[in-house]
Amino acid sequence: MSASDRPVVVGLTTYVERAQQGVWDVPAAYLQYQYVESVTRVGAVATLLPPQPVSAAAVDAVLDRVDALVLTGGKDVDARLYGEQPHAEADEPRTERDAWELGLLRGALDRGMPVLGICRGAQVLNVALGGTLEQHLPDAMGGADDHRAGLGKFAGRTVRTVPGSRLASILGEEAGASCYHHQAIAKLAPDLVASGHAEDGIVEAVELPGERFVLAVQWHPEETLDDVRLFHALTEAAAPGGRADRQAQEPPGRDHDDKEREAS
Repeated sequence: MSASDRPVVVGLTTYVERAQQGVWDVPAAYLQYQYVESVTRVGAVATLLPPQPVSAAAVDAVLDRVDALVLTGGKDVDARLYGEQPHAEADEPRTERDAWELGLLRGALDRGMPVLGICRGAQVLNVALGGTLEQHLPDAMGGADDHRAGLGKFAGRTVRTVPGSRLASILGEEAGASCYHHQAIAKLAPDLVASGHAEDGIVEAVELPGERFVLAVQWHPEETLDDVRLFHALTEAAAPGGRADRQAQEPPGRDHDDKEREAS
């Protein structure tokens, strides 16, 4: 099979949590299957990337084998990563997942690899590039918790896109959004721009301006399998010759990383 015929391979980050199956109750790496379906519905192949020890070699080994990266939803990002103490309502930090996803994200950005962040993934992107998070939205919204409808229930919101943004080129002027988050972007990272807002002004999408596909949404597009436009746009960005162009070039920063590994 030629490189041009090979399907795009999309790496999806995962949870590690205790899970029950029959008589077993053990730590498990898993991800809701809607993420996989969203990828396969656009003709790509999904592969799962569970948290594991982070090294430059491990990150390179993974990213050498995928064409695009999706940072999926999950528990709150550790507030200490952006210089704050965790809020009383914040989840217990998943420090191994934070470290793994930050390593993958930075490696993907160095390579110019297409990246899509979803919910927690949008927050990881913002924190990685120097932004901060509002740790509990009801504190900032007068007690309202309008971005989730209750335990396990998504809130339906309308997101208005910013004219001229990549998000607007994919979804048009507005889009329905299935939201389930109690945190959101506070200080926007210097390199990012906001490309979508909820009716109440909360930032619901961010992206890197320019040609590279780096886009993140605060809602859950995988919950709406009849609308996979974001996943289609991601795989389009990763398809040949975008993929061939990336593989033909040495990823930025790789020389520096190699020298560090050789020195250690």
